[in-house]
Order: sequence, then structure tokens, then C-alpha cells
Amino acid sequence: MTISFNNIPSNIKVPLFYAEVDSSAANTIQDSGASLIIAYPLAESPIERNKLIIMPTADHAKKLAGRGSQLSRMVEAYRNIDNFGELFVIAVDEPTAGSNASGTIQISGIAEETGTLSLYIGNSKIQSRVTVSDTAETIANGLHNAINTHLDLPVTATVTNSTITLTAKNKGLSGNDIPLCFNYYGTIGGEETPDGLNIVITQMYGGTGTPDLTPVIAAMGDKLIDFIAFPFNDLSSLATFNHEMDDTTGRWSYARQLYGHAYTAKKGDLSELVEFGDKLNYQHITVAGYEKTIQTGIDELVAMRTARNAVFIRNDPARPTQTGLLNGALPASDSHQFTLTEQQSLLSHGIATAYVSSGKLLIQRDITTYQRNSYGIADNSYLDSETLHTLAYVLRKLRSVITSKYPRHKLANDGTRFGARQAIITPAVAKAEINATYRQLELLGLVENFDVFKKNLIVERNVNDPNRLDVLFPPDLVNQLRVFAVLAQFRLQYPEEKN
Repeated sequence: MTISFNNIPSNIKVPLFYAEVDSSAANTIQDSGASLIIAYPLAESPIERNKLIIMPTADHAKKLAGRGSQLSRMVEAYRNIDNFGELFVIAVDEPTAGSNASGTIQISGIAEETGTLSLYIGNSKIQSRVTVSDTAETIANGLHNAINTHLDLPVTATVTNSTITLTAKNKGLSGNDIPLCFNYYGTIGGEETPDGLNIVITQMYGGTGTPDLTPVIAAMGDKLIDFIAFPFNDLSSLATFNHEMDDTTGRWSYARQLYGHAYTAKKGDLSELVEFGDKLNYQHITVAGYEKTIQTGIDELVAMRTARNAVFIRNDPARPTQTGLLNGALPASDSHQFTLTEQQSLLSHGIATAYVSSGKLLIQRDITTYQRNSYGIADNSYLDSETLHTLAYVLRKLRSVITSKYPRHKLANDGTRFGARQAIITPAVAKAEINATYRQLELLGLVENFDVFKKNLIVERNVNDPNRLDVLFPPDLVNQLRVFAVLAQFRLQYPEEKN
């Protein structure tokens, strides 16, 4: 017998026809992971903590995690961009020793005209009517009521005389990143404070505490997750989460092969972000840097950016994510946006960047924080997150081919004479399969230089273990068009050609 059957016995004597089904040559699907948001729910919300929960809609998140919670706001921001992809959440407990951030709005004067106050808490606009001759206390009470009727805001409001105090609904450092402003669009946008009033904002501050991520990581288990929205940007939380992602024992290790990438963000001025980036060196984490005056909460920006990457990368992991629109984000004003020189500095220190076009915020470049090898020498191997996503796709594809076609094969040396359709693999057969797979990946635009790859591919039987094949797999990953440089060598007039 030369054909290897899995189930039909070789010594069966009962007539006549028997058939077994073998799917080893039929598999064409490619593994891809879901997205994950890790965030705080409201303390009194019913959602189970530290458990993977599928989250189909923003309304469902509001019901489970509480309206205005970090988790529900991030889900809403995510679903505003990716309303199709599979999304999971893990609700993490607020730090028990933490405190809630707070800010104030102080109003003084008497309204000299009728108008409207336009307050922005993050990217949410709250309007309150002002009537001529209204006192500061009356106006403060009206604005206070308007704030508390918006249940999806990240803050609650209290009022004392003519001062409104805003308190973050969740404890922790994240509350300090909730931006406050009046009249974001200015007079040209129909927003201005009525004459006679003076308004002073104290931005949110005083939030302290970071989450315990140990039960969160345990809850992730070995779930296939490709895009992780991680809103906690303190160095301790990043170091803990990097351990879950790393190549040694983490999701990128040989033993787990889960892969995936985490996205977070931080706001600050250039020097603060550069200093922060220099403290990191994680190839599986992207930290996007935003201006101090950006009018969108950092946690929601993390969700938006993760969603945009999920949409793009699922379609093609090698295409650059630049120009990806962050729907609903309100960028910093023109005069406060990072300049080209500043963006270059951020990208040189492990901080991903965004840019503004026609008032909209877009991804500029999603680099990782990896900058140096283990000897502290500059290393651009893992500069762009697209490289990691492409590598994960390629490895999953190769694993899919090998595990589908050769799950129960015998191993023999090249040159062994065996019958056709025997379940035997040799180094040469494995090499041919890998080359064929590489060709498929090349057609998909994920790798290049097949001839060079073929020369450098090594497949050999392990000298100490006769049951093991060792493979040196050297894919040349396709790159992204990042820079299009033109030398405009102009002429005032080309000389006439002589016959």
C-alpha cells in the first residue's frame, strides 16, 4: 500500500466502498485575531472584572460598564471607526489607592448679551444658554445642569456659587488627560462667550493610581488577539504589559505564537515625549504622541488608533497605515500642532505621530518604541508596526500550511524510495512546500525577492533528533512607501535641438 490513510484499516475485509475525508489540502483560511480594549468600568457597574467579554456595540458597553466610563467611551470611539471587526473587552478594577482627577470652571461677571456657552469636555460639546443680565451664579448653575444631563461624559459636575467642579468618573492617572476648553471652533465657527463674562478653566489634575494588570493578563490567556487598545501609559504598566507581549515567554514566543500588537498614547510637549520615548524599547508596543492641548481624551485616541489599524491591517498587513482618519478626534489648534521638525524628533525617539489635514486628525506613522538592540546600539529592525503585523501574517501562513498538510507524516531523508501518496515528508519536500508558500505570499504583496529567498532557505534534519526538521526561514518582507523625494531641477528654457 502506497497511500497513507488516517482511519480506514489496512486489513478490512468487509465489502465494498469506504471513504474518509481529508481536509489537509483544502485549507485556505488565514488566522487573524480580534481586537481588545482594556479599560476601567464604573465602580458600581455590573460587568464582570478581569474576564474576556465580546463587545458588539457601544450601547452594550454602556449598559455593562456604565455610561461615561473609560471602557464604554473607548468602545464607542472604536466602533465609530471599526463597526464590523470582532471586539473583546476586559474590565479592570480601578486602583484602590487611587484618586479621581478634578478640574474647575470659574465664571465671573454679568452677561451683557444673550448667547450660548460652548464647553468641550474631550471631544464632546456641551451647550448652555445665557440670557442678558444673567449673573455668574445663574450661568454656572445652568452649565452645571447641562453637564450632568450628558451621561456619556467622563466627568460629573458639582457647583458652588459660580464655580463648577468637574470630577472624573474613574480613578487613576487617566483622568488627568481629559481636556477642557470653551469655544473650540472660535468665532468663525459660531462659538464665542457672551460679553461681560470671564471664564477661567483649571484643567483636570490630581488623578493618581495605576491598575493591577496581573489578573488582566491572566484573563487574556491564549486568546488570539491582534490589536490591543491599552490606555495606561505609565512606565510600570507598559513594562508589565511588554512582558506579556515579548519574544521570550510572551505572546510572540515560540511556545505561544499568538502575536499581536498593543497601542497606547501620551500627550506632552516635545521634550517630555522625547524623554519618555527614550525610556522605552518595546517592539510590540506603539506609543502615539499628541500635543498637550489636543482636545480629545488620550484613552479615546488610543481606541480610535487601534480601530483604524485593525481596519487597515486586516485588509493588508503590509500597507502603511499613514493617512488613516481618526474619526471624531479634535486635534490641537493650528498654532499648537507639532511641526515637521518636531515630528521628525518624535519619530527618532520611538514616538508615533499624527498630523492634521483640513481640521481632521490622521495617522502619520505608527512606529514602535523599539530603538536599540540588547547592546544599546541603534537598531531599526522593528521600527514600523506594519513589519510586525506582516511577519505575524507570514508565520501564521507557514504554520497553517505545515499543520494542515503534514500533521501526521513520517520523516525520511532525501532520496528515500517510497510509494506515491505515502504520508512521508523529506527535507526536499518541505523545502518545496515552503518555496510554494513564499510564492503565494509574494503574489499577495507581502514578501519579495523569491530567488534570493530560495538560495538562503535551509531545511535540514536535526543531527541529534531524527524526528525533527530545522528550517532557516529568511523572508524578505515588503516595505512601505514612506518618502517620495524629488529633485526639481528646473530650466527656464530647454535649448533647441539642432538637426
